[in-house]
Order: sequence, then structure tokens, then C-alpha cells
Amino acid sequence: MEKELTELFESVKRAADASVNSPAEEDRCLDALERLKKFPVNYQVLVSTQVGKRLRQLTKHSSDKIKTVASDVVEIWKGIIVKETTKAKKNGSASDCDSGKAESADTETNSRKNIQRSNSIKSDQNSAPKKQKIEKMSTVPNPDKPTKTETSTSVKIEKSKVVQTTTTTKTLHLETKVKVEKSSSGVGPLKLTSLVYCKDSDRDTIRDNLAEALCKVPSEVNEPDHKERVKESDPYLVAVMVETAMFEKWGKSKGPQKVKYRSLLFNIRDKNNPDFRRKVLIGDIEPHAILELTPEEMASDERQQKNAEIKQKALFNSERAAAPKASTNEFTCGRCKKKETTYYQMQTRSADEPMTTFVTCVNCNNHWKFC
Repeated sequence: MEKELTELFESVKRAADASVNSPAEEDRCLDALERLKKFPVNYQVLVSTQVGKRLRQLTKHSSDKIKTVASDVVEIWKGIIVKETTKAKKNGSASDCDSGKAESADTETNSRKNIQRSNSIKSDQNSAPKKQKIEKMSTVPNPDKPTKTETSTSVKIEKSKVVQTTTTTKTLHLETKVKVEKSSSGVGPLKLTSLVYCKDSDRDTIRDNLAEALCKVPSEVNEPDHKERVKESDPYLVAVMVETAMFEKWGKSKGPQKVKYRSLLFNIRDKNNPDFRRKVLIGDIEPHAILELTPEEMASDERQQKNAEIKQKALFNSERAAAPKASTNEFTCGRCKKKETTYYQMQTRSADEPMTTFVTCVNCNNHWKFC
């Protein structure tokens, strides 16, 4: 069936392509479309052959007749697909209803059994003397299976038994509770033993570079406080988190934001910048906050101090080189109409021209000049 449907569509397609210059081919195409309309199809055949998607192109044909008949065939096939998918959904929901009814019947029988059991217990309590023996909750360790020291959690099993004594001793209630607690021993948190990859060569390369840089931190730290925090940190996990944050905000590393990728990787791999690597590893700088840092903020503490000294020196030199200003009340500000001003003069034109006077108002900071 699939082969016949494909051959019939190919004949329609060839006739439609040739009908632009030949009216006879147009009639031939219309006949083939009529046969295609009457061809028995189902959902599986349409999906396997993909004829419906290809036939949709003929709905935009230059010939109105071919366009109309092709649209009719597409609508007929759409109806077949909708009908079969709706029928399949109804069959699935009917099976779910049957299973739900069976489950509800089971729950009803269980509830009836529980009610009968509770009634029998109440009758025993009324006939017997009111003596109860309650055993406190106790920790029951298992000597056969020692706890593993590799994990950071230990399992504590607590049993609670409530025993009621009657003429015939019966156990009424038995519970077993399992609690998961953090171990108080000195075992650190679980760490990744290797880097987690995402099957994207570019992203995996970024993760490798970040992990390689962060794995150098333990050998670069000398302070005891920092050593303890570095020991508890996981360089592979931090590398994955940082790369994921970079990809989510900046996109691919070879896209428009590749300069930011290079800047971050350069600073985190710089051998003269161990402070930045350490802050990233121990969590002083969160992965999403790293993306907001400027290159100056990612520099080491020593480099930032030197940059501040350079800026201070440059600011001092610029102020010292500025032209000296004098105060006068000879000029009236055009904005606030006051005469509190400062001025200085510079030779901005040729030597035979007069000097240019630059005036600044002290009150409103208005600037103007004249020759």
C-alpha cells in the first residue's frame, strides 16, 4: 500500500510541475488527484510515507483547480488522522478506568477489614483489665552490617511496640521508622570523582579548562581557614555549575559573547591570579555572580591594589597639569545671573589672535567662553 501511494503521488507531482506550460498535463494531474482522494489510507501509512507533508506544497500551486483539489485531499487525510488518534485516546482512557475501578474495589475491601479488626480490638479492651505495657522507642543497631564510612549519612532504625496484655497477649501495633541523619563523624561531603560532560564538544572543552584551573587551588592555598574550605569544595561540581551559568546567559562560546568567555577563562587560569580561583571554588563568588564581574574585578587582590594606585597617580597628575583658575566678579552668569565665577585663559588660535577666556559659574556650574 505504501509503495502504491508513493507512486501515485509521484505521478501527481510530475503532472503538476509540467502543467505550467501544458493544459493536458493539468487535466492529467487532476485525474491523479481524484484517484489519490479515493485511495484508502490510514494514520500509519501517512506517517511512514510523509506524503501528506509533500502534498501540502500543491495547495500553493499556480493553478486554482489543482490548488482546490489538493486542499480537499489534505483535509480528508487530516480528518482520518484526527479520527484515529481520538479513537486511540478513548481506548487508553477506558483501560485506565477499568484499572481505577479495580483499585477502588481493593481499597474498599481493605477498609472493611480494618473496621472489623478495630471492632474486635475494642471488644477485647472492654472485657480485659486495663493493663498496658508500653515499650519505649529504642535504637536497634545491626551488628552484622557495619555502616559505611564512605558516605556522609548514617541510618538509624527505631522500633515502637505497643503491647496490650489480656488473657491472651496480643500485639496490637508494630511500627518501624527509618530516619536518615547526618553523620557526626569527620567524613566530608560526597564529591564527584570525575567531570560530568554534556556531549557538546565546545561546552566540554570549557568545562575541562575550568576544572583544570580549579583543581590547582589546593596546592596554592596556605592559610588554615582557606585550606579547610577548599578541602570541602568540589572542583568538578563548581566547574559544571559555572559553565552551565555561562551557557544559559551568554549562549555558545563561539557566538557573540565569545570575548566574555575568553576574559573569564583567562582570569581563572591566570597563574598570577590564585585569589580569583579560590573565591570561585569555595563559593565566595556565586556562579551567576561571576558573569557580572568586569575584568578589573576579576583581577587578583595585588593587581587591584596596583590599579588603584595607578588611577590615583593619574588623577593627581591630571589635576596638577590643569590650567590655574582665578576668581572674579567681573562676569555675570547667564543662567543664575550671579557674579561668582572663576576663569582661565588659553591660546587656542594663532599667536596673533587674542587668548580665549573660559568662565565657570560657582553657583550653577554653567560654562561659557569668549575671545
